[in-house]
Amino acid sequence: METPNCNKEILKLLAEKSSTKQFVYRQTKGLFKSFGAQLGVIADELNSNICNIDQSVVVQKKDIGEFETQLFFSGDAIVFQMHTNIFTFEKDHHIWKSSYIKEDKMRAFFGVIHMYNFLADSFKYNREADYGHLLGRIFINKDMHFFMEGQRQFAFLFNNLAIDVFNEEKMRLVIEKSIVHALDADLTAPAENEQAEITLAQI
Repeated sequence: METPNCNKEILKLLAEKSSTKQFVYRQTKGLFKSFGAQLGVIADELNSNICNIDQSVVVQKKDIGEFETQLFFSGDAIVFQMHTNIFTFEKDHHIWKSSYIKEDKMRAFFGVIHMYNFLADSFKYNREADYGHLLGRIFINKDMHFFMEGQRQFAFLFNNLAIDVFNEEKMRLVIEKSIVHALDADLTAPAENEQAEITLAQI
């Protein structure tokens, strides 16, 4: 039986671009599962040690389906969330200047893991109007190479896409630095005039 003819340009795009995106998705999903396992290890380590110092301080990991993991510690929570889509960047983004990307443009498709810092009480008391703050975004390509964008050290610490591989060592470093970042960001009281008026729904 003969294979029907089809548009060769479309077939080429499906074979290269679409296939790469599907591969990056599967790989990111597998790495996110490993990332969650590292979160569990770190949570257990911290919790077993802090309980000898202060039993009121609890470190706990909570999985919310396949694409979200939450880490609770003291008054903070970090939500680690994998996006289900694959992204690239506008042509003025710095990655396009990299010889690593120029060698293979399929390396410029990325899975993304977001890291948001919330107050733990926002979850405890179901305060759905509370905001979380983006700590960083982890971009992972088909080679398991990654770079990060984000606040403080996340803006520059992991920015060598050609070298940095998202392995267990790097996962642990990202997690530990995100915890330190959250603990360093103390809750400050808003200015008085910002709370001068409030709705009944807010109260």
